Amino acid sequence: MIVISTTAVPDHVRGALTRWLIEPSPGLYVGTVSARVRDQLWAAVTGCVADGAATCLHPADNEQGFIIRTAGQRRRQVTDFDGLQLVRFLPEQPSET
Repeated sequence: MIVISTTAVPDHVRGALTRWLIEPSPGLYVGTVSARVRDQLWAAVTGCVADGAATCLHPADNEQGFIIRTAGQRRRQVTDFDGLQLVRFLPEQPSET
């Protein structure tokens, strides 16, 4: 099973994802696909993310049982800590007015 969450991605990426996965909530895609299809879908998302952002979670043979992949600029970054993937927050950038 995989879960892909997207923010501000082009419509053609959303269309590609809905061919293989269901969209129970806007920008959230869930389904069961092979590792090959998963990797091809993720390549399509990361190739077109532009100013948007995306996160993919899928099963893995590790301590947590899953892997987190991200694309695009976000305040949350996935960091490896002794084999565990943890999320850290980057400091807010001051807005220029």
